[in-house]
Amino acid sequence: MNSKWINTVRWKFIYAFLLSGILTAVILYGAGKVGETILENQQYPNYTIPGQVVRWLVNHIGSVPLMIAVGIISFVLFFFLFTRKVMVVLDEITAGIQEVAKGELSHRIAVKTSDEFGVVAASINQMAEQLQRSLQEERSAVAAKNDLITGISHDLRTPLTSILGFLEYIEKDRYQDELEMRYYVSIAYEKSLTLRKLIDDLFEYTRVSGGSLPLSLRPLNLTPFLMQLAEEFAPMLEEAGMTYTIVGGQEPLWIQAAPGELVRAYENLFSNAIRYGATGKVMEIGLALEEGEAVVRISNYGESIPAQDLPHLFERFYRVDKSRSRDTGGTGLGLAIAKSMIELHQGQIAAYSDQGRTDFVTRFPAIKPPVHTPLEE
Repeated sequence: MNSKWINTVRWKFIYAFLLSGILTAVILYGAGKVGETILENQQYPNYTIPGQVVRWLVNHIGSVPLMIAVGIISFVLFFFLFTRKVMVVLDEITAGIQEVAKGELSHRIAVKTSDEFGVVAASINQMAEQLQRSLQEERSAVAAKNDLITGISHDLRTPLTSILGFLEYIEKDRYQDELEMRYYVSIAYEKSLTLRKLIDDLFEYTRVSGGSLPLSLRPLNLTPFLMQLAEEFAPMLEEAGMTYTIVGGQEPLWIQAAPGELVRAYENLFSNAIRYGATGKVMEIGLALEEGEAVVRISNYGESIPAQDLPHLFERFYRVDKSRSRDTGGTGLGLAIAKSMIELHQGQIAAYSDQGRTDFVTRFPAIKPPVHTPLEE
């Protein structure tokens, strides 16, 4: 017989029932023998209180009803004693459920047995933990939503205020000549472009982070893909007084990807490296195959990012300091979009910064080269 099946509440009650019955039978047998001895001894009952009591009970109640009463009382007492531990566990579970029902989700029930009650206690603990986690996630979601609304409101209001201010100057003829008017129009136009970029980034971030972006995956060789993208960024690099170098790239790095969507992630990473690494004069692109993963490293040189800020770089609207603000052209969403896009491709991204060098490292599960090589992006 399975020992796990035997160690159940059902069998514990069966054991208690059988033991209570056996001990009750022993007590009744012993009491019967003692009663017979007392009644057979004619002198003993006349001079002792027990003898008188036994004779009185037998004469007024009867031996059979007396034995039944003793048996019932004995059985109930024994059964209560043998099931006491089980009932204590049941009481603890009941008290724990009441605590959870009151909202005390941090309360945990001690799992003292491996029977059904132990399983119930463990299940209640798991349920309370899941409820607590869900409540925390809900609170975090509400806080994140409020932060998002605050961030959007602030970032939309800033360029919009400038646009309205300069348009008001023009509308009320507060300019001295046409040259000054064109200057105001130029600023309003630049702020409008900033506003449009922010709205576009918000729309894309919502699609990517919400999981509503469908991906048409196919084999993609990251090596020529990133080399071509780097060439497309050559004018922007030249404008910033920078160049790019490629480290590695001798071997193909095949992954499953949607090129049209993945390019957006690397465009943001390249733009970030150019925006904050202009003083270093070079953007470095590292390509390698490491332990079955296609690894891409995008590095720029300049001021290091403080260690306490690294874990927050991929949060929406997060900026390290004033140098990484709207004045440098960033929307605060580029890295968040890149992270979400890379994770949609089952990849990972991490940031490292030390001694004037900042690395953004992406990793994807590598695949075998396809038999029929598709047209490379």
